[in-house]
Amino acid sequence: MKACVIVFPGSNCDRDVKVALEAGLGRPVQMVWHGGTDLPATDLIVIPGGFSYGDYLRSGAMAAHSPIMREVVSRANSGVPVLGICNGFQILTEAGLLPGVLMRNANLKFICKDVHLRVENSDSLFTRSYETGQVVRYPIAHHDGNYETDPETLKQLEGENRVAFRYCNDQGNVTEAANPNGSMANIAGIFNEGRSVLGMMPHPERLIDPLQGGTDGKAMFEGLIEAVAA
Repeated sequence: MKACVIVFPGSNCDRDVKVALEAGLGRPVQMVWHGGTDLPATDLIVIPGGFSYGDYLRSGAMAAHSPIMREVVSRANSGVPVLGICNGFQILTEAGLLPGVLMRNANLKFICKDVHLRVENSDSLFTRSYETGQVVRYPIAHHDGNYETDPETLKQLEGENRVAFRYCNDQGNVTEAANPNGSMANIAGIFNEGRSVLGMMPHPERLIDPLQGGTDGKAMFEGLIEAVAA
């Protein structure tokens, strides 16, 4: 199996994702610069977190028009799995691969802390190592993580079981108090229609080793690699 990570000016979690993937793959991961137009043969594409282009205009707006994104969109539309984390989620919405938009946090402040998430759908390449309803702990670090969409799209996401994660408390209860950024319906991550694209604001790559304070994110990468390699 081959995997690649797209790198933009301002990416700051690209190495973290590389380490997480290589720990499961046991082989190097290709780092692909945003300015290129050719994407190597790959079985998985990851768009990492950070502040691409300094978050000018809107978070992810400029990155979505980088040369390499035309190929990313083409590969995604052909079925290649794509994972977008934090800024990567923002880029995926700006590129039209996922619906909705990530707005400024409700408290208008940058938030950096651990949060609890409830796994809403374990029937995907990305969440197959979890159980539906399972509570996991991931870090967040964002200023624009407030997911919003129109009522009809929200109804479609809910009806098609395309919400991957919701913010919750440590007991798995989805409450207003457990919502760190004001996201509609406490949404922390969503799938595309085929569940081959996942965008999420929390950072699973930051909890893959006990030295990081936990391993809740490790299962995502191990399950994803196992599923894609099968």
